[in-house]
Amino acid sequence: MKISKYGVFVLALLVLVSCKKVDELLTFYVSDSSEMVIESTISPIELPFNIPTPDITTNSEEEFSNNNTNSGLVKDVYLSSLNLNIKSPQGTTFSFLKSIKIYIRTDDSNEILLASKENIVSTASSIDLIPTQSKLDVYVKAPNYKLRTEITTREILTQDVTLECNIRFKVTADPL
Repeated sequence: MKISKYGVFVLALLVLVSCKKVDELLTFYVSDSSEMVIESTISPIELPFNIPTPDITTNSEEEFSNNNTNSGLVKDVYLSSLNLNIKSPQGTTFSFLKSIKIYIRTDDSNEILLASKENIVSTASSIDLIPTQSKLDVYVKAPNYKLRTEITTREILTQDVTLECNIRFKVTADPL
């Protein structure tokens, strides 16, 4: 039996759509959060500097299990979103911040850029960073990871600023 060029095209299209639908069914999100403090005493203007960021213990194994998979079956992990909110002092906006870069690493993997934002002009108390397109499987599968935050300010801070960092990873995995 011969299949026409049109038939091959339709068959290929159906396979492609089916694969995409299966991946969508096996995609879920893992969220983490952390707090960091930008101390007023260490904030030079127009010079990049690191702010201390605590290690983040992941709940990924639990999330994998809740989604009927495990770390060995995870195929792809990408950063879906990274949002920063000012927790204190009340009424503070991101107008003091010129740029921010957040890096991720584990004890067993190299540091890579996770998300960043340049030329921040915001009178809001919340900003969304631009995620990199790097695969993050090794970081999310680990029991914990470390963030390093590098910022450049445009103003002198007269008081400490506490930020909440909300991270959302998009995970695609095979089922158990």
